[in-house]
Amino acid sequence: MISIRARLFLILTAATGAIWLSAFLWIQHSTRVEVERVLDARLAEAARMVASLVAEHRIEPGAASAIPAAPSVFSADHDYARQISCQIWQFDGALLGRSRGAPVAKLTEAAGEGFSESMVEGEPWRVYTVADPAAGVRVMVGDRLTVRQRLARDVRTGLVLPALLVLPALAGLIWLALARGLAPLDRFTAGLEARGPAELTPLAATPAPREIAPLAEAVNGLIGRVAAARRAERDFIAYAAHELKTPLAGLKAQAQIAARAPDAATRDRALARLEGGVSRTDRLVTQLLDLARVEAEDAPRPEPPAPLNRLAREVAQDLDHLARARDVRLRVGAGGGTPVREHQLLLQTALRNLVENAIQASPAGAVVEIGFVETGRETRVEVSDRGAGFSESDAGQGEGRFRRGSGAGYVGSGLGLSIVRTAAGRMGAGFVLARRADGPGTVASLSLPAGAPGADPSA
Repeated sequence: MISIRARLFLILTAATGAIWLSAFLWIQHSTRVEVERVLDARLAEAARMVASLVAEHRIEPGAASAIPAAPSVFSADHDYARQISCQIWQFDGALLGRSRGAPVAKLTEAAGEGFSESMVEGEPWRVYTVADPAAGVRVMVGDRLTVRQRLARDVRTGLVLPALLVLPALAGLIWLALARGLAPLDRFTAGLEARGPAELTPLAATPAPREIAPLAEAVNGLIGRVAAARRAERDFIAYAAHELKTPLAGLKAQAQIAARAPDAATRDRALARLEGGVSRTDRLVTQLLDLARVEAEDAPRPEPPAPLNRLAREVAQDLDHLARARDVRLRVGAGGGTPVREHQLLLQTALRNLVENAIQASPAGAVVEIGFVETGRETRVEVSDRGAGFSESDAGQGEGRFRRGSGAGYVGSGLGLSIVRTAAGRMGAGFVLARRADGPGTVASLSLPAGAPGADPSA
C-alpha cells in the first residue's frame, strides 16, 4: 500500500500542477483577448490617422511609396517587423497608394467600414477599413494573423518554460517539507519497532503533535490490555500448576494403592478415593476454566433478554446431580422476572459457583435456596445454605484465590468466591457474603443495580 508521505506528495504536487495549469489557461486566455483588443485598437487608430492625413492633404496619394513606413523598434528580420500594412483605394477601385511592404492585392473586399478578415496572397489578414466620401478614398490598415499567432505562442512559451523549470524544484521542496513534517511520526514508528516482544511498558509521555497524541494513547491502551492479558495468562498457569499438583499426586498414589492392594476391600477403598479425587479435580479444572473465561470477558455481547429466574433454574438443573449425590435439595424461589440483556454467561458462572459452594458446605438433608429480592434500585439474587458458616478471618480471606475457609466441611480450591467477585466486577454488580440471621449458614448475595448492564432498568 502507498505510504502516507507518497500519498501526500502526489496530492500536493497534483494540486500545485492543477493550480499552475489553471493559472496558465487563465493568463493565456486573458492575454490573448487583451492582445487582440490592443492590436485591433492599433489598426483602427492607424487607419483613422491615415484617413485624417489624406483629408488634410498631408499625404498625396498616387505612388506606392507615398505612404512612408512607420519607424520600427525591431530589426528588419524580426518576426514583428513591418507588421502593419496600409493601402489607399479610390471608390472606383484604383490603388492610390500603399505602405512599403504592403501587398499589391486589396487587403479586403468588404465594402463597409470596420474590421474584417480576408485571405491575401495566401495569408490570413485582419483589416480595418475607413471610408472618406469627401475625398473619395477608402483607407485599409491590416496585419497578418500569423504574426498575432506567433505573439500568442511566444506568450505561452514565456509561461510554460518557467513552470517547467520551477515545478521540479517545487516538487523537491514539497518532498523535503513532508519529510520534516512527518518526522515525529517516523520517530514514533521507530520507537515502536525498537521494542522487544516482552517490553509492555507504556510509551514515554513525550510532547507529541496533536495528530499523533490520540494514536499514542490508543497504542498505550493496547499495550496495557496486552500486558493485562499476559499477566492473566501467567497467573492462570501458576494457579493451575499450584492447584493441580496436589490432586494429581493424590490420584497417582490412590491408583498405585489400588494396583498393589492385597485384597478386594483395600482396592475398593482406593478406587473410591480415586473416584472422589477425580471428581474434585474435575471441579477444580472447571473452576479454573470459569476463572479464565470470566477474566477474559471485557465488553458485553448483545444477547436476547432472558428472565433472571430462568437463568437461575438452568444453574440449579445443571447442579442437581451434585446436590443429589450429597443428599441436598435445591429450591428456586418465586420472583426474579427481571430480564437480563447482557453478561448472562458471567451471571450464570457466578451463580453456579455460589450454588456449588453452598451444596458442598451443606449437611445431608439440607436445602440450598436461590431467592430473589426486587426493589426499585436493584435486583438481588441470594443463595442461602445451612452449612457451618464462616469466621471473620474467612470472610476476609474469601477475596483471595486458593483460600479455603477453616470452617468448611468439604475440600475445595477456594476459587469459587474469587470467580464470583471477578464476575460481579465485570457486570458492575455487588457481592456480599453474610451469615444467616435465623441460624447457622451463609447467604451470598449478588446485587444488580437498575442501571447496570445486566439488569433491564425498564423491567
